[in-house]
Amino acid sequence: MTVSETANGDPVKPTGIKVVVVGAGFGGLTAAIECHRQGHGVEIYESFPGDYHGRSLGDIISFGPNAGRIFRRWSDGDVAERLRPLSINLEHHGFKIHKWTGELVHTQLPHKYDPTAPVFNGHRGELHTIVFNYAKDELGIPIHLGQRVTEYFEDENQAGIVLESGQKWVVLTSLQITADLVVGADGVRSKARELVLGYYDKPKSSGYAVFRAWFSNKDMIRDPRTKHFCENGDTFNGWIGPDVHFLFSTVKNGQDCCWVLTHKDEADIEESWSFPGNLEDVYKVIEGWDPICKAIVEKTPSIVDWKLVYRDPLPRWVSDHGRIALLGDAAHPFLPTSAQGATQAMEDGVVLGVCLKRGGKANVPASVRAYQDIRYERVRAVQKTGETTRDMWHKADWDKVAKDPESIQLPREDWIFRFDAEKNAEERFGKLVEVN
Repeated sequence: MTVSETANGDPVKPTGIKVVVVGAGFGGLTAAIECHRQGHGVEIYESFPGDYHGRSLGDIISFGPNAGRIFRRWSDGDVAERLRPLSINLEHHGFKIHKWTGELVHTQLPHKYDPTAPVFNGHRGELHTIVFNYAKDELGIPIHLGQRVTEYFEDENQAGIVLESGQKWVVLTSLQITADLVVGADGVRSKARELVLGYYDKPKSSGYAVFRAWFSNKDMIRDPRTKHFCENGDTFNGWIGPDVHFLFSTVKNGQDCCWVLTHKDEADIEESWSFPGNLEDVYKVIEGWDPICKAIVEKTPSIVDWKLVYRDPLPRWVSDHGRIALLGDAAHPFLPTSAQGATQAMEDGVVLGVCLKRGGKANVPASVRAYQDIRYERVRAVQKTGETTRDMWHKADWDKVAKDPESIQLPREDWIFRFDAEKNAEERFGKLVEVN
């Protein structure tokens, strides 16, 4: 097990605070890693089976420079260096934005590489595996897989979870895990949310869905229409139409391909919002579009049909006693057009770790409420960018774009990208909590 160190290389003094994190996604892992960095005792419970293999998890995911700044602090930059070869390198390409008819309207210059705050865009499972292994194998954080949480509970002095055993003869108390704080990083259908809010907050359809795919380049390079995407390093192209946009990338020097197609959809999401998709449905959405879009889709062996879930902003993320806190999608699901969902979950984890350290074991509830106060308005503002970016594309004024091509490019706002979650938490905590 690696002992956390301060910026001066000195060992971090243990705080005596015990934290249980439910969920081993990027938000949960970051919360655990940051709690470890700050000297708290932490372990993770995850319902995913014990034969976990990250490569099977999803397709592309994006981390902005505000996440890169967090990754960069882990193991003195070593974790960031492991992520980099798996991520898109657009240094010589940029983002080529097309009208749905095929006309190239703008090439957005690539984000300038900053080694202190790198940008990562790669396969969710591959990047997740690096972070998962760092937490488990290098930091020694206990990660309990195949553990489904059936209940959360708390009182003034502690919080806890009840695990599903599947064995009726096991005494219930043996399934209870207690801690000073339980972090619900358990996703859009969070059970922790019910305890925090006091009622079931049903997810709603956003009115949109995304077809998603990740596949090898073997068929792409055999087709003269598409081979150039895979023979010129990493690429990123987008086609924008009325209430639809299609994004296509090649990754790892053109070795892998991925695309996402966002479109209107009013499907019922009661039971599931992610299941295998049908290519014929994709062809209907892009009918009449640039033929190259269909040429790309035709190479796809399988797709996921992901109905985008929406939630009104929650009134709070912290329970009555301040011993259970929501984090990431459990508190604030993002639309993919924000490109900030996972990054904001990581910022949550950073801030929570700092607040607990600053407050100490005697002030856990106050520290957790400070976490909410520090994060709440920023998250709501960043969350809104998912809607504004989507609407900018889906309702594009092409006459305006012809006069000002930069008006169609992906926003890169300094207030989002230049943000340092750890520094901000250190600066604000003392104004929110008075520690004796």
